[in-house]
Amino acid sequence: MPKIARVLVNLSLNKHYEYLVPDSLSNDVKVGSKVIVPFRNRHIEGHIVSFSEQTFFSDKLKEISSLCYKSPVIPQNLLSLGDWIGSYYCCSKEQSLRALLPGAVRSGKISKKEAIHIYISDRDKAAEFLFRDKTKSEHQKAILKALIQRPDMLLSNLKKMTLVSDSAIKSLIDKKLIGKEKRYVGRDPFSVPITPDVEIPVLTDEQSKAVSVITDMQDKKIEAVTALLFGVTGSGKTEVYLRSIKEALDRGKDSIVLVPEIALTPQTTERFRARFGNMVSVLHSALSDGERYDEWMKIYEDKVKIVVGARSALFAPFRNLGLIIVDEEHENSYKQDEAPRYHARDVAVMRAHKEGAIAILGSATPSMESYYNAESGKYKLLRLEKRIDSRLMPKVITVDMRGDSGSGTNTMFSKVLVEAVYDRLSRNEQTIIFLNRRGFATHMMCPICGYSAKCQNCSVDYTYHKSKDYLSCHICGDVIEAYKNCPECKAPNIKYSGFGTEKIEEVAARIFPLARIARMDSDTMTHKKSYETVLSEFKKGKIDILIGTQMLAKGLDFPNVTLVGIINADMGLHIPDFRASERTFQLLTQVAGRAGRGEVSGEVFIQTYTPTHPSILFAVEHDYEKFYEYELPIREELRYPPKGRLAIIRFSSENEAKLLEQAEKFYVAIKSFKVDGLTVSPLVPAPVPRAKNKFRYLVMLRGSIKSSHRNLIRELICNQDKKNDVSIYADIDALNML
Repeated sequence: MPKIARVLVNLSLNKHYEYLVPDSLSNDVKVGSKVIVPFRNRHIEGHIVSFSEQTFFSDKLKEISSLCYKSPVIPQNLLSLGDWIGSYYCCSKEQSLRALLPGAVRSGKISKKEAIHIYISDRDKAAEFLFRDKTKSEHQKAILKALIQRPDMLLSNLKKMTLVSDSAIKSLIDKKLIGKEKRYVGRDPFSVPITPDVEIPVLTDEQSKAVSVITDMQDKKIEAVTALLFGVTGSGKTEVYLRSIKEALDRGKDSIVLVPEIALTPQTTERFRARFGNMVSVLHSALSDGERYDEWMKIYEDKVKIVVGARSALFAPFRNLGLIIVDEEHENSYKQDEAPRYHARDVAVMRAHKEGAIAILGSATPSMESYYNAESGKYKLLRLEKRIDSRLMPKVITVDMRGDSGSGTNTMFSKVLVEAVYDRLSRNEQTIIFLNRRGFATHMMCPICGYSAKCQNCSVDYTYHKSKDYLSCHICGDVIEAYKNCPECKAPNIKYSGFGTEKIEEVAARIFPLARIARMDSDTMTHKKSYETVLSEFKKGKIDILIGTQMLAKGLDFPNVTLVGIINADMGLHIPDFRASERTFQLLTQVAGRAGRGEVSGEVFIQTYTPTHPSILFAVEHDYEKFYEYELPIREELRYPPKGRLAIIRFSSENEAKLLEQAEKFYVAIKSFKVDGLTVSPLVPAPVPRAKNKFRYLVMLRGSIKSSHRNLIRELICNQDKKNDVSIYADIDALNML
């Protein structure tokens, strides 16, 4: 029997505490159990992470107060993964453990939903009573008629259908003609019923080869944990996923499918449920707490074999994992922006390695890190170079906006793009218009005194949102009423410049007055069903032109889309980030890939002021490998990924003097790293030097970052003086330079 439990309490202290296991709990507590323990002058929650028979504090240890019997036990495989996350991503043990459970499960405040069912006890006796007993009331008669048609009903539904009183139901229960039972009722996160696959498509030769290799990996005939499925847009990567999951199921194994955007989850789950029915669960942040709890518990109780979801679905509590699929593996949304700042793609690879599973990373535009790993032999490289049914890649045309005055009074839609949209409208085909910026205008300025509307908490301009007439900061979320007059000189002629998707929608409505237009960005997708509603309407052909931000670039498949217009391809090219070229290439290629996925070939217009930039030139040719060959020597010269590792230590505080004092101490500690091939930059202000009313500085490490470096960084962060009001954290394998 275990005598001593090591417990991580629910505080970010980065260490466990030892407690005696009382005899009354010795048969019940397990590694992963949630317990209540005395801590100083109070009782708090914690999780047991290990047991021991010995301690240095045997005469001072307190006992565990109680076991939280209703809380699920965290599986040991997830605890091991959490321990690695804390170590690699330089955060506290408690922060990494919290990531393993959804808040709805972790809080203990959500439980299974119960409902009362009414059922018919004996159908023949009920029928006999109904037709022979002359003393029955009309209410009893209505109840029995309903239950003869449907022998088992929710009490609430029965009362709604029959409009009967509780006394009539009780009377029939007393006569033993009907029964009453309290049961668990699952909260259904799916808005549409399952439509089973009628025809499973025949695989192409490339797909067959990919599935065969993945199957051999599952059977350990090929010694590889990870495969990169590098397939052009429309090449059938999803069908490869489906077949590979079938192979995993045949071997009794579970599967996790990660998608980068909540908007993709309904479309993906619909396809997976059509193939695998009720074996599929879903996990993402748009679910209600009750839905997330129920879905997580279905996985925990081994009632499903497949989970589809966004980043956090990676921690689904499967105990017999065989396959992890990371779709659109290049997407930045797989990187968590708060502690633990893990990258789901990389953690997926580690989880697969730890649990004897395999990881499949899929993309038409792989991250340079993943492609480098595949080229070097660390990952197995699988190629899908042709679209299914021999469909052609869309024709991509650059529109040099330096010499284009636009159509009529607007400078957003080039003349050729307007003509192309009208051509699609005349043929009842659909168009996607892409601009990776929401809002109506990006800058408000007074032309008289030069006043510019900037957020008081951040060093950025407000964005104007016309539909609600307010100015919003896209960094901290601050919102103020839009100015009617200049707040400085009171001049009435405020000028708004720049544009976002809201303005594009307004201009499009003027240019194409008969078109049915919808907009898809975070301003319009405010409800958990918003994505499904818009995408369903678009799929049914009820929308002619869909305008949106980057959520339109991620894996959506609409066969009637034959035209994509990219309004400003240069938007992401000129930011202070070494990945700007890579992201621009990926985004252009992915958005272009939405066109021509049906029987009609597609066309893409890229509007740009820098048509000779390599990212744009290679995107026009759909040539990832040439882009990779162009970009790799630049990364090597500067020791940036994939030719080196990258870590950014970030400091923030409302008090700049305190920040600089603490940051200088930290910098002195880490600049002593003496390793060839490692560059430690000086302490500098962040590219966005002030955000959410806090000053921001950073130190960058790039090149050969060792585990010993991460250990020291983690120790410095976890042991920082919390009273200094200076936030210090490490962003390992950072994706956001701002």
